[in-house]
Amino acid sequence: MARAFSKITFTPSVKAAQERYGSRAGNQGFETAEDGGDTLTAGAIEFIEARDGFYQATSSETGWPYVQFRGGPAGFLKVIDERTLGYADFCGNVQYLSVGNLGANDRIALILMDYPNRRRLKIWARARIVDYAEDPALVSSLEMPSYRASVERAVVLTIEALDWNCPQHITPRFTEAEIDEFMAPLRQRITALETQVEGRPASKQQAVLGDGPLELVIAGIRQLTPEVRAYELRHPEFQDLPVVAAGAHILVPVPFGDKDQATRSYSIASNPGRRDAYEIAVRREPEGGGGSRAIHAHYALGQRLRITLPKDAFSLHDDARPTVLIAGGIGITPLKSMAQALTARGHGVQLHYAARSRALMAYGAELSQVLENDVIFYPGDEGKRLDIAAIISQAPKDAVFYVCGPERLIDSVRELGEDLGLAPDRVRFELFAAGMDTGPQTGDVAFDVHLARTDKTLRVAEDRTILDAMIDAGVTTAFSCKTGVCGTCTVKVLDGTPVHRDLVLSPADREDEGKFCPCVSRAATERLVLDM
Repeated sequence: MARAFSKITFTPSVKAAQERYGSRAGNQGFETAEDGGDTLTAGAIEFIEARDGFYQATSSETGWPYVQFRGGPAGFLKVIDERTLGYADFCGNVQYLSVGNLGANDRIALILMDYPNRRRLKIWARARIVDYAEDPALVSSLEMPSYRASVERAVVLTIEALDWNCPQHITPRFTEAEIDEFMAPLRQRITALETQVEGRPASKQQAVLGDGPLELVIAGIRQLTPEVRAYELRHPEFQDLPVVAAGAHILVPVPFGDKDQATRSYSIASNPGRRDAYEIAVRREPEGGGGSRAIHAHYALGQRLRITLPKDAFSLHDDARPTVLIAGGIGITPLKSMAQALTARGHGVQLHYAARSRALMAYGAELSQVLENDVIFYPGDEGKRLDIAAIISQAPKDAVFYVCGPERLIDSVRELGEDLGLAPDRVRFELFAAGMDTGPQTGDVAFDVHLARTDKTLRVAEDRTILDAMIDAGVTTAFSCKTGVCGTCTVKVLDGTPVHRDLVLSPADREDEGKFCPCVSRAATERLVLDM
C-alpha cells in the first residue's frame, strides 16, 4: 500500500526530479509503505490541538497558488474525527482569496508548525465551506467562546493524506507564554537569592508604595522627550478606573530612598474618555528637591502604587463657548486631556504650545494628529515666541482661556487679559508646578512661628520650611504633598505677613480667610502667628 501523500505528490515530473538528483530510490519506500497515512493518529491529534496557527495553500482558476496564515487560540483547528478537521473562519481583510479559490477548487494543503520542538505536519485535504445559515450547529461547534473574533463561516476539511516532515532548517521560535514558562524558575531563583543576600523583599519595586485608596500598577513607561517620561497606571486586575474629568490630577507616592515617602501631584494626561488607564508625565527637574528624580530612578514596570482618587481642580466649562489653550513646557499635560475632551465633544478649540525646542515638546506628534491645524507650536530655538496679546485679541469674543505653565506665563496671560477687558472667569490657570519640587529658596531668612492654641514658638531656619520645623518639634499636623498643591496642611494666619508660595489657594482663600500652607509658604515679618 502506498502512502497516500505519495500518490498525490509523486507526479511524473516529481519522480523525474528525484531521478535527476539521486533521491528516487530513497523515496520509493513511501510508495510501498504499509501505513496509508490518511488517518489521524493519537499523536497527530494531540499535535493539532496544541497549535495556535497554520499555513494553508489553495489554488485559483488561473493556476496560481495562494498561501495564507490562519491564526487563533490554541485548538481552534478542531479534530472532528480521524479523517475530518474543521475551523471557524474568522473575519479578516475581506478579500476572500482562499474562500474564492476553494469555490472553484476544493483542494487545500496545510502545514502545521511546532517551532520550539522543530516539528511540522503536512496535510492534504478537500475543503468544504459551510455558512451559518446552512448548518448553524456545525458552525457553533467550531467557535471559540473565549476568543473575541467575528466568525463568518466554517471550513471543514476531509483529509486525503498527511505526513510528518523532517526538522531540517526549522529555526526554533518561542511565544511570550513559552518564554514566561522558561523564565519562571529563574525569576524564583533570583527572588530567593536577593532575599537571602539583602535580608529584605527581593526588590523595592515589589512593595506597594503609598497609602492612598486607589491601588494601581505601572503597566507602561514611555520616554516622551529627553526630560519627560510618561507612566501608564492600570488597575492590578485590569478593571475600569474611576471616571476623570479633563484637567484632573492625582497625588502619587515618591520613594526618597530610605527616607519617608512623600507625595507629588501630577495631571492625568491621558484621554479622559479612557477607563482602562491613567497616564502621568514627569519632567525630571535636575535642580529640584529630588521628587521627579526619585520617580525617574525608582518607578519601574510592575511597581504598585496607592494613589489618591482623581481631583478636579482645573475643570473645563460645560457650555459650548470656544476654548483657547496656552501651554508652556510640561504645562501641556492637563491641556492635552482638555484638547482631546473638547475635540470629542465637537467644540471649537485652539492650542498654543511653547517650549525650548520641538524635541522637548511632550505629546507634540499626538496633538498634531488630534488637532491638525488647530495647534500652533512655538519652539524657542527656532525664534518663535508666544504673542499673548495677539492670541487674546484674535480669539473669538466669548472664548474661555486655559493656561498652564511657568508662573510668568500665567501672570502674562492674566495681566494682558485684564488690560484687554477679559472677565476674570474667562482666564483659568494651573501652574505646572504640580509635581515640581517646591521649598526654601535663595535669599530666604529665618523667622519665628508662634502656634497660638498650644502657645508654642518655633524657629524656622532659612533652609527649612514651617512644616519641617513643626515635624521636628513633634507637632502633630496633617500634611500630604509638601509642595503646596494639595491644601491638606492649610491653616489660618492670625498675625504677621505671610509670603504665599502654594499653588492651591485662591486670592479669596488667602486675603479674605487668611488661609496659609506651611509646607512651602513663609513669612515677610520676623514673626508669624498661626491658629494651631
